[in-house]
Amino acid sequence: MRAQPANRISPKGLKVWRLYGIIQTIILALVAIGGGVLVYIFDWPWWIYLIEVGVLIVFAYFMILLFPKVRWMRWRYEVRESEIELQHGLFVVKRTLIPMVRVQHVDTSQGPILRKYGLAEISISTAATVHTIPALIMVEADELRGRISVLARVAEDDV
Repeated sequence: MRAQPANRISPKGLKVWRLYGIIQTIILALVAIGGGVLVYIFDWPWWIYLIEVGVLIVFAYFMILLFPKVRWMRWRYEVRESEIELQHGLFVVKRTLIPMVRVQHVDTSQGPILRKYGLAEISISTAATVHTIPALIMVEADELRGRISVLARVAEDDV
């Protein structure tokens, strides 16, 4: 088996994923508050409050602390002359090879949270699917998009 791809995504990506986890936890907390109101209105047992709080704490731990860290540690990529290799996953690590001759176009995008941290993501489109490299520093993302575009054209010319 080949060695892992050499490049990692930006450490700022960890902050962004943790921020996403905080947002998801806030949404779940609002749902839990709604459930608490229902418990109060219908005079259901008090232990339902404890279950809601327990679920919220466990969810927050996984979504804010654990999953972003593991996800960031596993995300790797490498762009070679003839292929792009991606490695990612939370529970199951997935490694993907994208031949340059299959690359149709490459896009960069950034939402408001990525923009705040100076990050962007690259989308690599083939005929079958779209592959994404998340949380790259904007300058690095632009350079990588240009490099992949040039290599894909060169690979196309060789065919």
